[in-house]
Amino acid sequence: MNSSLSTIVSIAPLCYEFLNGSCPKLIYPLFLRVPLYLLFSSVVVLTVFGNLFVILTIVHFKQLHMPTNYLILSLAVTDLLLGGFVMPLSMVRSVETCWYLGTLFCKIHSSVDITLSTASILNLCFISIDRYYAVCHPLLYHNKITHFTALIMISICWCVSAAVGFGIIFLELNILGIEEFYYKYIFCEGGCVLFQSVASSTASSLLSFYFPGLVMLSIYMKIFRVAQKQAKSIHDFKSNKQSMLSKEERKATKTLAVIMGVFLLLWTPFFLCNVIDPYIGYSIPPVFFDMFVWIGYLNSTCNPIVYAFFYKWFRKALSMVLSGKIFQSGSSRTPLFSH
Repeated sequence: MNSSLSTIVSIAPLCYEFLNGSCPKLIYPLFLRVPLYLLFSSVVVLTVFGNLFVILTIVHFKQLHMPTNYLILSLAVTDLLLGGFVMPLSMVRSVETCWYLGTLFCKIHSSVDITLSTASILNLCFISIDRYYAVCHPLLYHNKITHFTALIMISICWCVSAAVGFGIIFLELNILGIEEFYYKYIFCEGGCVLFQSVASSTASSLLSFYFPGLVMLSIYMKIFRVAQKQAKSIHDFKSNKQSMLSKEERKATKTLAVIMGVFLLLWTPFFLCNVIDPYIGYSIPPVFFDMFVWIGYLNSTCNPIVYAFFYKWFRKALSMVLSGKIFQSGSSRTPLFSH
């Protein structure tokens, strides 16, 4: 009996076969591994190139150099970094079920992951504030939301996100008070999983997702009500040119509201599990967490698709980028939409 048990134990796959304290390795059959690699690779490629096009478009065309688009640019940089740095390593970890790059790089990867996820929602928060002034206080908009204001917003977004992301991991705030339990029962060589205490998962989810999400929803509800009132009265007292501008603002607001909605829809499953899991004894299977993380990552893939679907000027700019017309002299001054 003992010999058969030892045989079973010895053939159980490990991340590091000859290392004490190695994590167990789950080996997926080839018919699953190949499609998973193809799926994740497609998401990575779409995310990187889609957001690269958004960045090139906003940077190149002078007509797009406005505060709203600086915030969109910051969001696209967030999504590009997620697709270029976080996703490829997460892909290997998800399919191979082991982490072979060491503890320090695991901490860096987790920190950057949290930083970028937090930066996404803070960028969206600031975009909603921009839209609030554009629609609800159009006469104050150009005084309140200047290029400098946009840069301040972006700086706050990235500084706060980096403090949250790197602070949680490198100060080990995620396991504060449960260090002994973590290192005795959870930590193993070859693993790279963000384990959080009840306090950490609740506080980080509230700060990084639920509270900013509620703020955004409140702002967009207010914008929606004001926009409805404007739509009813716009023909009574506005000139034709002002009507066109108001229509353009409403279009931008609608597009950015869709982007916010997609973000909340795709990240909610993960953040629900993130809060609930510690309260139910960490009983949610890791494969579900992995799946919900990838559903959240898909948000970074979707954003450029939303721009392409809603913005005619983005499609025009994209065709110029793909055809190489942006290399022609004076192309940066090409009008993408009428004033």
